[in-house]
Amino acid sequence: MPIQASGAKGIKGKIILKEEFISGLTDLDGFSHILLIYHFHQSSGFDLMTTPFLDSKKRGVFATRAPRRPNAIGISVVRLLKIENNMLHIAGVDMLDETPLLDIKPYIPAFDVHPTEKDGWTTNKTDDLDQAKSDKRFE
Repeated sequence: MPIQASGAKGIKGKIILKEEFISGLTDLDGFSHILLIYHFHQSSGFDLMTTPFLDSKKRGVFATRAPRRPNAIGISVVRLLKIENNMLHIAGVDMLDETPLLDIKPYIPAFDVHPTEKDGWTTNKTDDLDQAKSDKRFE
């Protein structure tokens, strides 16, 4: 499993919604990307200090994207390929099969892209992100 959606290029998946939510998908096909908010359903417990995938030093959990968190909620930006009835075809998938989806929101660059001045402990550590895969440290 890729550790972030940006490292999951080409990995496809699908979201199957309950049919009662189909009308809520109206106009979503006008967006190339969507935000997925989901529950890390296979993660249990948490550590306030954790060693993230890109580092060997313990960091505060809120300064990481580790799945073992006080509220086990994940967020990914994925490409929306197409919508067929209650099925969304997506690419850039970095979550496990059967991950419970909490919400879908359109990705809007004017809202979601922010210029940054610093990127904390991740400086110079994301160059090989497309090669990084999950390991067993958060089970």
